[in-house]
Amino acid sequence: MARRILTFERLKWSSFTHSAIYLGLLVTVFTGPDGVKLVLGWAHGLGWILMSLACIAALRLRVIDLRLAVAVAILGGVGPFIGSIEFVRAARRRRESQAPASTPAATSA
Repeated sequence: MARRILTFERLKWSSFTHSAIYLGLLVTVFTGPDGVKLVLGWAHGLGWILMSLACIAALRLRVIDLRLAVAVAILGGVGPFIGSIEFVRAARRRRESQAPASTPAATSA
């Protein structure tokens, strides 16, 4: 059941959403209205906690690797962009590992 909910793609898009919320918080922290800062601050804090718990569970289910889980759970509180970058890198590694191996060209005698 949990494996169907905690998919790589869902976690990746959740990380991108969390990064967008954090970017909004950074933009409004100095010039934005207090209400917006409060909402974005809470969304970032709760989002980081939820992303951390989800990534720890996904690590245990072997949906993501340790590097990605650490990037989200440890570094994500300070800068969730790191987790989003790691999701992009992990997706690239997954595509490369699933690509069919090229066959060597036949040598002519």
